[in-house]
Amino acid sequence: MKYTGKVVGLDMGTGSAFSLLPAQNATGNWIKVVQRLPVRIELDEKQLAEHPLRIGLSTLVEVNTTDRDGEMLASQVRSSPVYESNAREIALDPVNKLIDEIIQANAG
Repeated sequence: MKYTGKVVGLDMGTGSAFSLLPAQNATGNWIKVVQRLPVRIELDEKQLAEHPLRIGLSTLVEVNTTDRDGEMLASQVRSSPVYESNAREIALDPVNKLIDEIIQANAG
């Protein structure tokens, strides 16, 4: 399946290109470490409805950069985040209570 989409954001990069000093190996030679720059891509909703993505899939991605007419940077600052997580808002007391009950029931 070939999906189409639009680049909607870049996250912080990792690797030697983003570090203060490049990495070196045991012999003192400077080596190139894999450089990663996470890219957020908004996929076509119609394609996703017809062919949903599944957990664990791999993909080969090609980003076409020939059309460079768009803005390099956003013209306005976002007032709200593009995405966020509620992981820190989940109440853990019921979870911890259940864990304790399971441990007590299996303690023998």
